[in-house]
Amino acid sequence: MAWVYLIIAGLFEVVGVIGLKRVSEKDNLLNNVILIGGFIASFSLLSTAMKEIPLSVAYAVWTGIGTLGSTVVGMLFFKESKSWIRLACILGIVFSVMGLKLVQ
Repeated sequence: MAWVYLIIAGLFEVVGVIGLKRVSEKDNLLNNVILIGGFIASFSLLSTAMKEIPLSVAYAVWTGIGTLGSTVVGMLFFKESKSWIRLACILGIVFSVMGLKLVQ
């Protein structure tokens, strides 16, 4: 169950980053709720997952999911670059996270 919590924590990190981007564009209550709520949920779930998953693995997977998710959201919704180099780097993150899971 700890891995489920960790994956959901990473997804909520992406929600928090979306809120951060939205606050930078328009600082209103809704955007602040998305920002704060996303990060509170993310940190809470990360903390729960770390009761069973080692710190180094949990943090690396959490940041990997957040980085991957934020990059994909940026490309799809915020018109960020979709260059092949960027996509190759995303693939590198995916393989790194998978590798950490395999050696845990």
